[in-house]
Amino acid sequence: MDYFKARVAKLLVDYFENDFRRISHALEVLKHSEIIMENAECCDYEILVASALLHDIGIKQSEEILGYNNGKTQEEYGPPVAEKLLNSISFPHGKILKVCEIIANHHSPSRYDYVELKILKEADRIVNKLEGD
Repeated sequence: MDYFKARVAKLLVDYFENDFRRISHALEVLKHSEIIMENAECCDYEILVASALLHDIGIKQSEEILGYNNGKTQEEYGPPVAEKLLNSISFPHGKILKVCEIIANHHSPSRYDYVELKILKEADRIVNKLEGD
């Protein structure tokens, strides 16, 4: 599993390049997701890792295209980018679809009853609070 986590983290770093704030945020969300997961019902660890690391991946494209980002634009622009990145490492298609659904819903009222989405939302909320957002 550590190899998978490292591969997705490399995708994140390569994509965000020198945007250390966004990289650090994603790594912190992953850390908190893993802590929450220890006490949660069964979940798919690879989906959780990919979702946590890539949940804000739409920010870059949103800012490039629109000049700003918010939860709605992150949910709109993130899934296609995540799909392309995860395809590049041959991540299973079914898991990519679930990761994309999670990314497309991480700022909205839940449309999916995925334990990974619940964990991600809680971890993101914790990290945002710690960061003062």
